[in-house]
Amino acid sequence: MLNVPSQSFPAPSSQQRVASGGRSKVPLKQGRSLMDWIRLTKSGKDLTGLKGRLIEVTEEELKKHNRKDDCWICIRGFVYNVSPYMEYHPGGEDELMRAAGSDGTDLFDQVHRWVNYESMLKECLVGRMAVKPTVLKDYREEKKVLNGLLPNSQVTDILAKEDPSSPSYDWFQTDSLVTIVIYTKQKDINLESIIVDHQDDSFRAETIIKDYSYLIHIGLSHEIQEDFSVRVVQNVGKIEIVLKKKENTSWKCLGHPLENHDSFIPRKDTGLYYRKCQLISKEDVTHDTKLFCLMLPPSTHLQVPIGQHVYLKLTITGTEIVKPYTPVSYSLLPEFKEPILPNNKYIYFLIKVYPAGLFTPELDHLQIGDFVSVSSPEGNFKISTLQELEDLFLLAAGTGFTPMVKILNYALTSIPSLRKVKLMFFNKTEDDIIWRSQLEKLAFKDERFDVEFVLSAPTSEWTGKRGHISPALLSEFLKRNLDKSKVFICICGPTPFTEQGVKLLHDLNFSKDEIHSFTA
Repeated sequence: MLNVPSQSFPAPSSQQRVASGGRSKVPLKQGRSLMDWIRLTKSGKDLTGLKGRLIEVTEEELKKHNRKDDCWICIRGFVYNVSPYMEYHPGGEDELMRAAGSDGTDLFDQVHRWVNYESMLKECLVGRMAVKPTVLKDYREEKKVLNGLLPNSQVTDILAKEDPSSPSYDWFQTDSLVTIVIYTKQKDINLESIIVDHQDDSFRAETIIKDYSYLIHIGLSHEIQEDFSVRVVQNVGKIEIVLKKKENTSWKCLGHPLENHDSFIPRKDTGLYYRKCQLISKEDVTHDTKLFCLMLPPSTHLQVPIGQHVYLKLTITGTEIVKPYTPVSYSLLPEFKEPILPNNKYIYFLIKVYPAGLFTPELDHLQIGDFVSVSSPEGNFKISTLQELEDLFLLAAGTGFTPMVKILNYALTSIPSLRKVKLMFFNKTEDDIIWRSQLEKLAFKDERFDVEFVLSAPTSEWTGKRGHISPALLSEFLKRNLDKSKVFICICGPTPFTEQGVKLLHDLNFSKDEIHSFTA
């Protein structure tokens, strides 16, 4: 029997809201929901067929199990019997069968990177591969003691050929302070590029450089105070993290390296990092949607870039469940906005609560003061695509409105070339419209902004637009201010809405460079 080590959660880096290619869900049979699956895993039934034994699996053995009623899949060197899960898989049996009897890690990463498969499939674990697959490790030599010298900048041949260049770090001290300096060798660095977490003696600073992650992960040699400051010198690409010593003593070294310290690897090959955030408030917005406010720990620096999302994680009946959400501003109107501070500690979410769901009722049942695990940001939306924009069109359905909130705020305050922002907001009824009064007030206050509401099931009194996304609605809505004006279109909503919308946009001769879809 093998002693299989527990893997870190979650599966490496996710981009659940990406530019295109989100998976389609299939209807599940009655009694095949996520909660039904969790109940089955807790029932004591043998889901592996091995009566609790863990085995080593050869490639030849893995290949034999390639049928729906006998389907083994390898993910990151661990083999799972997913046959019992077939009918519970939201993406359908055919999607699972693509990896039947083989290593499905790459296929998994294309669609499911954020899913906590270790928790979801733990009762299906057969064992591990007899020959461990190659895993990306630190590209640099690990040092036993961090003595303040610049680390070895050599990386593997593969990485050396890639942009961007590998960063480096140094540190220095005064009687009361320790300053860690990261040299990113990039000029487009800002406070959103650096994520810092300090817990006990563990210090973690992740710098996001394009599609790469540079990690400093240190067990500090001495205690520091809870609060710290982060400064960015943009024109030279330097980040300074200033720590306050608990005692005014001289440090002989910064500390000792922890897991993946001084690594510089593609973000897709890193794991998401979570920290516990406290629920500060929740307010009703519509009959089924609430505004949640979470406070970051005092020892965390994290700013979610516009258009990116985080994952919220809860443990429900012993299983870790993860869902992606896009943070929003507290309000669309300037007089109601929360103070904008460089070290802003609050994250807001507009979340629709599904009474028959698994995750959102649990989230809604949390009391003020309870904690939720929040991941580092993910996503591939680049705010730079909005620069020099003249016309911005936003297409949102339901809570697909959430990524539009910060995009809308940014466009109206930070794009000098902007002529017009138009939002077409699709909902079922008037009661479902999130922040309707704020949107109408914003349109009244700023002549550059227009909003149109489209309802699929309105009352007879509704005088606005009706129906679903269609060529007629879009061709009327998507009118450039000038014939050759620079335009950009963002679209977000349920998968069928987004897929249909993108197709219609292409039919209307908008190029893929003019469209960004946030798809689940």
